[in-house]
Amino acid sequence: MTLQHPVTPDGRYFVVRGRLWRLADPGLSEDRKAALVAELMSARRAVKDAKAQEDPAAEAAAHRAVDEAKRSLGERGPVWWNDGAPDLNRHMVKNTPYAEWFAGLRGNRRRQ
Repeated sequence: MTLQHPVTPDGRYFVVRGRLWRLADPGLSEDRKAALVAELMSARRAVKDAKAQEDPAAEAAAHRAVDEAKRSLGERGPVWWNDGAPDLNRHMVKNTPYAEWFAGLRGNRRRQ
């Protein structure tokens, strides 16, 4: 799988519009990850359908299913790394230890 957004050197996050988003646990098997991604996509479709049908109960259930899939993937909840580093999910990259790395990427893009 190739991401279209930069991935931090430690492989924990990708960056979209200057914000860090946690990646899935690399320790998951490809089969398990594929099954969880399928569950996530199904849950996201259920959110869309529930909104279109203006069904708050179904929407709430679908949002719970999205959260459960993301937790199982390791994108939310307890971190999947064990070196004690904090979870910086959803933080602006400029306010994290990744700021210098990201600034270097942005500088390289301007020169190209």
